[in-house]
Amino acid sequence: MALDGIIILDNTGRPIIQSGFRSSTTAYPLLHIDAVNNALQKADRSADVDPVIYVAPYNSANPSACCHVEVGDMRFLCPISGDVDPLFAFAFLQTFIDILREYLGTVSAATLKDNFDIVYQLFEETLDAGGHPLTTYSNALRDIVIPPSLLNKLLNVTGTNFNSTINSGFGAGAAAGPFSSPLPWRKTGVRYNNNEIYFDVVEELRAIVNKNGLVTFSNVRGRIEANTKLSGTPDCSLNFTNSQVISDCALHPCVRFQRWNRDKILSFVPPDGRFTLMDYTYSPNPLPSQSQVMLAKNNVALPFVIKANIELEDSGGSFDVLLTSRYSTHALENVVAEMHLGQGAGGIRCSVSRGSGGGGFINAGGSRNLETGGASNGASWSFDSRRMVLRWEIPIVSPSSSWSLHGSFSTANRVPRPSHVIRVRFDISSHTYSALKVDQLKVVNAKESYKPYKGVRGRSSGDVEWRW
Repeated sequence: MALDGIIILDNTGRPIIQSGFRSSTTAYPLLHIDAVNNALQKADRSADVDPVIYVAPYNSANPSACCHVEVGDMRFLCPISGDVDPLFAFAFLQTFIDILREYLGTVSAATLKDNFDIVYQLFEETLDAGGHPLTTYSNALRDIVIPPSLLNKLLNVTGTNFNSTINSGFGAGAAAGPFSSPLPWRKTGVRYNNNEIYFDVVEELRAIVNKNGLVTFSNVRGRIEANTKLSGTPDCSLNFTNSQVISDCALHPCVRFQRWNRDKILSFVPPDGRFTLMDYTYSPNPLPSQSQVMLAKNNVALPFVIKANIELEDSGGSFDVLLTSRYSTHALENVVAEMHLGQGAGGIRCSVSRGSGGGGFINAGGSRNLETGGASNGASWSFDSRRMVLRWEIPIVSPSSSWSLHGSFSTANRVPRPSHVIRVRFDISSHTYSALKVDQLKVVNAKESYKPYKGVRGRSSGDVEWRW
């Protein structure tokens, strides 16, 4: 399987940069750009556009498709043709986006325009002329494509060939040039004054709740993110006290699979810097039957409950939404609840009140435009007249507390048609749904005698659709 190339569009649909389409006509990438822009113009919301768009052939009997993802103020396109799995294209797009984040920090139209040379070099090194992925490990890429920095720009201005200096073996990052390391994910000659290794256990809950308050679907996907700053070639082993709650694992290539499969111990030589060590699914009660396992996954308790009373009338409606935290020890942070009020909605009037812990009504006024109407303890509401979405934000929902949103709206249509879903997103610090605990972390280095600082922490997030 091979990919045809990559195209990056700005927020107006104009191409910023694209890889070389050597095996196709010049019109081929333009057809995919037009197909995506036409689909976006016809859709009410960009999220409604299919991620894979069929592209009619031009003077050819072979049709093609365009896989696309939205990243900030841009959209990344990957045209494919023939017998190519779209998931292959999405996997490469995500890998390439992660590489850009490591190189540029913030991936935006402005950062790409400021670093055209870096992006073009990454195109050439990650995807060959035949459309096959090449080097996608960041540590190996850094020996070939030097990350942008102030020192690099100053040396280029003075005429110094920084690339040849590093690749010749006199630089600090690559003692023997590119691809000199026997491990493709770790470069040689890494040195740190302070040796540290950190692990973040990150879990995300996705759930759907029906109008009766019953959870019809819930799933927790987790990952272990690592940040290593260790000299030499360290050998690490990480084991857990309750590894039985982990299933459907996807391991980084550095992990020794046989050791994990036999002993449930993550044994690995880590890459330098940030990487994802493992992805997994949380199974509260692992059972032999696959159908029972899927049923057990639905037993994940939600951290909050919503009671919604929404009445629809001719040319408008009113709503009363109550959100109550079920946790007694952890606070919900960055809570955002959104409700689509339907086409023609306007005349929004809302008030926010806090239950336990005091507080009162806030902002009795409303607006058709995107305006925040006051705040109490940081809570606020706003209405996006372009997306027709009412947005309710609460920075912190303390344990066992409750918040309510009261309001009304009007509509230009005779019959209001709001979406019967309240979508809630939130974060929880120092908490994981699986309660995955690290039993022991060992770091061994035969050529180095240091005692690194080791740290592990957990954090969670959630995306729940509550239907009324």
